[in-house]
Amino acid sequence: MADRRSAQSLPACLSLCIYLAALLMLKAIGSLSKILGPLSKLLPQWLPGAHILSLLLVLVVCYFTGLVIRTGIGHAFWRQIEKSLLQRIPGYPLLRSLTQRLASESEGKAWRPALAEIEESLVPAFIIEELDDGRFTVFVPSIPTPFAGAVYILSPDRVHPLNVPFTQAVRVVSQWGSGSKDLVAATGPKKAG
Repeated sequence: MADRRSAQSLPACLSLCIYLAALLMLKAIGSLSKILGPLSKLLPQWLPGAHILSLLLVLVVCYFTGLVIRTGIGHAFWRQIEKSLLQRIPGYPLLRSLTQRLASESEGKAWRPALAEIEESLVPAFIIEELDDGRFTVFVPSIPTPFAGAVYILSPDRVHPLNVPFTQAVRVVSQWGSGSKDLVAATGPKKAG
């Protein structure tokens, strides 16, 4: 039951992250507007110069921060911040792997599309992790919301990994199962048994 509640709170967590990022950006723009006020007097009065200059400054700082993080030293520094601070935030590792999958930056094992056997049926699922004993933790999304659902721990014979992009599996879920034939085809031929 706790797993189901945590899976259903993922959309709320994503909304909260977006809200906090926007709030932080607006706060930075507001603070910079006061500092850049005298410089904005060089612009026409009808133009909200302080806010525009503040927004541009925030975007430039974000851009250059991204460039620095792409360097070897910057990347090592970012990994250290992630390891010592961000990994301690509940839900951060899950959100990170999810956004990397959505951006097609990660081909890791987390959020790998699969079909899971639940009650003698195949259901679209995502492999979250493989346990030491070979079983899988899978997330079975609710239709049509791919980021709410239930978590199951299943034996390997009940989980069929798919060789399809993450975005294709999400599309099938969000379109009420339309396109499932491609997911079933990606499992390969059925073994005779």
